[in-house]
Amino acid sequence: MSDHTDHHPADDPARHPELLEWLTERQAAFPHWAENTGGADRFDFTPASLDILDGLIRETFDSSEDIDSRRRRDDFVQGAVWYVGEMMCREHGMVWKYTPEPLDDGTCPPLFDPADTPALDTPSVAFPDAGPYEGFYPLNILRRMLIDEDETGMPVEERLVDFLDPDHLKDDEDDEE
Repeated sequence: MSDHTDHHPADDPARHPELLEWLTERQAAFPHWAENTGGADRFDFTPASLDILDGLIRETFDSSEDIDSRRRRDDFVQGAVWYVGEMMCREHGMVWKYTPEPLDDGTCPPLFDPADTPALDTPSVAFPDAGPYEGFYPLNILRRMLIDEDETGMPVEERLVDFLDPDHLKDDEDDEE
């Protein structure tokens, strides 16, 4: 007799097959990405390495819109997304998750959908007990680095390393509520 409480791996956002495949690919590609991005010795999972990546993001892209659906699949962006998320996982005990948002027709786009889709199709990092769609999306963190002012016109100056600060994480959680 089968137990109907068994769940398919895709039902667990931390075990989604597309996420696991992407994480395996990114981890394997990391040494090459780091070397191509300025030297493997610069990307050692320390806060100083996030300052280096922050500078590279700002040098490479003019605006948050510049990281569009085509560029976000580039090796540099994919590596940066993985590196930022991995730093948050290591620093805060977070885990990678992927909960694709269904499109209007009920289907879910693939991870980093090459089509220009309005649905959420990127991985997040969150605390293990967080609900669906809770957490931080490293791609959006990269985009935030390129925003000069908030919705009210106030200047914004965030750095990637800010996301390692527990107080910053708490402030962002408060903003989402």
